[in-house]
Amino acid sequence: MAQKFKSPFKKSKDLLFDPALIPEELQHSLPPGYVVRPLCRTDNQVRSNTSFLKTLEVLTTVGEISEDAFRNRFQYLQDHNDEYFTIVIEDMNVPATLAGSATSSIPNLVTPGRGKIVAAGTIVVERKFIRGLGLVGHIEDIAVSGDQQGKKLGLRIIETLKAIGKTHGCYKVILDCSEKNVPFYEKCGFERKGVEMGWYVNKPTQAKL
Repeated sequence: MAQKFKSPFKKSKDLLFDPALIPEELQHSLPPGYVVRPLCRTDNQVRSNTSFLKTLEVLTTVGEISEDAFRNRFQYLQDHNDEYFTIVIEDMNVPATLAGSATSSIPNLVTPGRGKIVAAGTIVVERKFIRGLGLVGHIEDIAVSGDQQGKKLGLRIIETLKAIGKTHGCYKVILDCSEKNVPFYEKCGFERKGVEMGWYVNKPTQAKL
């Protein structure tokens, strides 16, 4: 069973996974007013001129994703939330007129979706036959808003995803990155292993899942 920690967020059907899976010390390592939490069902909604999807645009083309399409994809991930762990960092230091109250009615709890999403990342847990039915964590889609550089948010996202992978029993956590980002990931504890290869479909059919 995965280890659980004290969390400023209450377990909810609107969160992708149990927020108690995020180590408490990682919350304390963030700048004041920032929190790290699981993706929320409503994070596609634009708040304070940003959203989860807009944050991902620093990486690549996201495309036009409707409200229903987002919720359907979220539900699929939630139905498999022992495999998919997407997290966001939310800045609660936004004016109340833009974000509403960031404070829950329950003491020491924070309401998700009341601030500004400024960073995101995902770890996917793969089930293998090798290594005695071992588990491998794949880190994907690390994104930090351009106006949030220099706050070590990328590092905190990586640390959180590594911790989730370790907690779930992964024997290794791996990722792909560009050459220019190698020094950053080395600082995060990663080392070069092999060579990344890719094959892109010229005209892909519509996704089936």
